[in-house]
Amino acid sequence: MEVHIKETYEQMSIDAARKVADVLNTKPNAVLGLATGSTPQGMYQELVRLHREEGLDFSQVTTFNLDEYVGVPPSHPQSYHYFMHENLFKHINVPPQNVYVPSGTTDNYAAFCAWYEQRIDDCGGIDLQVLGIGSDGHIAFNEPGSSLGSRTRLKTLAKQTIDDNARFFENREDVPIYSITMGVGTILEAEEIILLINGENKAEAAKHAIEGAVCSQYTASALQMHPEVTAYLDTAAAGKLEMTEYYNWIQKMKPGAPRL
Repeated sequence: MEVHIKETYEQMSIDAARKVADVLNTKPNAVLGLATGSTPQGMYQELVRLHREEGLDFSQVTTFNLDEYVGVPPSHPQSYHYFMHENLFKHINVPPQNVYVPSGTTDNYAAFCAWYEQRIDDCGGIDLQVLGIGSDGHIAFNEPGSSLGSRTRLKTLAKQTIDDNARFFENREDVPIYSITMGVGTILEAEEIILLINGENKAEAAKHAIEGAVCSQYTASALQMHPEVTAYLDTAAAGKLEMTEYYNWIQKMKPGAPRL
């Protein structure tokens, strides 16, 4: 895992957006896996700026979102459909027919999950997957204890996740208990992965994800098994890492490293 530690959230967001832009400039019809939540908002803002001011083109891009709340319609202000539309899709030129977000209101969840997996495969797989991380170390809604080989499915949210997400709802009781989510196994099949982590409250999760043992109790730790993961952290999130000096040394020496 390549670890970039930045002074501010803004800088890590800009660098992550540039990583996405590099992929699109190399492969204009790339398939992107996208995440919701407060962490990737800065990256999405920078992607919008790159589109408006530097002509970053999304006209051939296909997107698949990680997850959605069960029982929440797309028009709900706290649905992930709504989040993605407001924070990214309505500001760029991605074709609406190329946008896929899991359905939280389908009549047949088993069939939808199988279809979602097949649709990813039909589109050639995900070229670049963007991830955030929960305070308990989960990725997507793969809560502690999730199988590291799991596929898209229904998942019951952990109490910690419900508590963390309650700030987005009027009442804690309004937070959905269930989600539909890509599995860890699905995520690990992406060609390349970006992991975004910011804030002191994510420092413990970052430590387990980057330097801890690979285990189902911290599903983000499974990313250590992937050959192409780039993690972007602000200094607060990196506060409990033990190898910060080495990560910074690698970035300093990188321009002079022999090319493969």
